[in-house]
Amino acid sequence: MNYQQTIDFLFTQFPAYQLNGTSAYKPGLERILKLSKIAGNPHNAFKSIHLAGTNGKGSCSHMLASILQEAGFKVGLFTSPHLVDFRERIKINGIEIPQQKVVDFVKKFKTKAEVINPSFFEYTTIMAFQFFAEENVDIAIIETGLGGRLDCSNIIKPEISVITNIGLDHQQFLGDTIPEIALEKAGIIKPKTTTVIGRKQEDTTKLFKKISQQLHSKLIWAENCNCPFELDLKGDYQKENAQTVLATIKELQELGWKISEQNIKNGFSNTVRNTCFKGRWQTLNESPKVICDTGHNSDGIKAIVKQLHRQSFQKLHIVWGMANDKDVSTLLNLLPKIGFFYWCAAKSERSIDVQTLLEVGAENECMGKAYSSVQRAVEAALKYAKSDDLVFIGGSTFVVAEAIPYFMNLTAVSQ
Repeated sequence: MNYQQTIDFLFTQFPAYQLNGTSAYKPGLERILKLSKIAGNPHNAFKSIHLAGTNGKGSCSHMLASILQEAGFKVGLFTSPHLVDFRERIKINGIEIPQQKVVDFVKKFKTKAEVINPSFFEYTTIMAFQFFAEENVDIAIIETGLGGRLDCSNIIKPEISVITNIGLDHQQFLGDTIPEIALEKAGIIKPKTTTVIGRKQEDTTKLFKKISQQLHSKLIWAENCNCPFELDLKGDYQKENAQTVLATIKELQELGWKISEQNIKNGFSNTVRNTCFKGRWQTLNESPKVICDTGHNSDGIKAIVKQLHRQSFQKLHIVWGMANDKDVSTLLNLLPKIGFFYWCAAKSERSIDVQTLLEVGAENECMGKAYSSVQRAVEAALKYAKSDDLVFIGGSTFVVAEAIPYFMNLTAVSQ
């Protein structure tokens, strides 16, 4: 198999939550432990930082990786989902896993894995762990896929665990309340291992304290850590993420990791360059200004709306699509009523149909027009937007994932 055939095999052979949703979710550690044993338990070969949380995992992971790279370490980075290419999930020092490595891994473990019947994410996790072990990384930044306690990444024994914040998302898997979701995320707290909490919340503080005490785990509240450094990641919500990252770096320093203040400064200001991070308040075009963001739950959308209100523009054009496991009316009610909406559905079984968005949007005073695809919605927004207008693209990771290649192609053509 070549690379594309290998990727097609992965998505068809193993159920992927990114594409299939609920039917692909397989909680528990039994399968991942069997896979890991087949691969020689590669997760035991490298040090790691483990991150969970409702929002901010991706940003924190990439900032941590950037700072550690600036300090001279060889840094693995495992995140999800990808936006353009599968290989974005697995990087070392910002460089994606080579295509041939993906092909070789699948070829080697294809038959052995079939009897275990793993999920797509379980298969991908072991691929990442194997790659990091083979390449002798100094440390790997590992982001949970969903939850924490039963997430397949939770077989690692990290230097530090990080829980960014707790909000309502994926309730069908994690629970209907903040404390229930927090309990799942708290599953990454390990015995005698420092845990950094990004946001101190009334509904979760007692829970995190109790579990940490039971496990003799040191607990750090990141809100007490002031971050004076300039960030290249845009969006006011990154300030909280930066506090979380800085608190984590300080704990690494306590553990003996050699990281200077200059490394920290450079890491924060060069996150995009060092890690090739995409999709978080990312500018895709200058005239008209086009910005995308993958925020898709209540907390994420509130942060986006707050940021939109800080922008200068004549008219606001919003290209918007959503996954079908969201409370559409509640989330659309959060959006600014001053914009014109270009409703669309990404190429995913999980996408809500545009007619529903059009109707529910109108009920929430979000007026717009339905389009048959993300590309058509983007093209329409660009057609009607003036140079001093703002086009925002979001609502779903899938929508952003289709929009980014469109603008990459535009840039390539113009050059």
